[in-house]
Amino acid sequence: MQHVKTLSSDSFEGRRTGTEGAIKTKKYIINQFYSLKVKPLGKTFEQSFSFSQHRRDYKGVNVLGFIKGTLKPEKYIVISAHYDHEGVKHERIYNGADDNASGVSALFSFAEHFQEHPPKHSVILAAFDAEELGLQGSKYYVKHPVVPSKQIIANVNMDMISRSDKNELFAVGTSFNENLKSIVKSYKSTCGKVKLIAGHDGYDGLDNWTYSSDHASFYKAGIPFLYFGVEDHEDYHKPTDDYENIHPEFYTEAVNVIISVFKKIDNSSF
Repeated sequence: MQHVKTLSSDSFEGRRTGTEGAIKTKKYIINQFYSLKVKPLGKTFEQSFSFSQHRRDYKGVNVLGFIKGTLKPEKYIVISAHYDHEGVKHERIYNGADDNASGVSALFSFAEHFQEHPPKHSVILAAFDAEELGLQGSKYYVKHPVVPSKQIIANVNMDMISRSDKNELFAVGTSFNENLKSIVKSYKSTCGKVKLIAGHDGYDGLDNWTYSSDHASFYKAGIPFLYFGVEDHEDYHKPTDDYENIHPEFYTEAVNVIISVFKKIDNSSF
């Protein structure tokens, strides 16, 4: 909760790619990884990239952490969340508490969990940049994966997981992988605060979220994925997506649900 509050505060200026706010966010994530004993995936935590859009050049930075698996260290699961947001528009700061300070902060919860419960597969904790500008960070990572893509068995992506009036958390991607489908379908909530629903894959009459966030880059590369997110709310991509508007109980339990599903993936064989 404290990480969400900090990352969505005005001092981070909406975390738009290439801005001082984004640089500050990158440093914050790296500091947290260090403190949580997460190692860099490469020589450093940073994977820099550049791209052009609407006649403007951008420089982005992915932050990539690594935790070695205890049983199958040569196989990887990528747990991802994008850290960029909309920045400042018309002198108003778009703080992006749900989108996506919530997902980034969940990466820290995973790192904390792994200190006591090391994963069987190796894990890449990926904080992607420039998602809001066309999934640029994850696209670059998939093309320059640091470890061979054939060794990545799944992507677990988190984007907007901290508020839902209906207490609904969606898991997207089950229609494309039977193993992941059975894992999500067999999940039983222990508290009832969060309803985990498989859907938004394009086959159920709901909006198709298959290409809506960084998991799309993995999907296009043939890597199985689960994307966890909530329905759009009234503050989506507005300057009112503030810390005060997230749902603390829902968010806390949503992170617990995602960790529980991850453990089932980690215990299964792909």
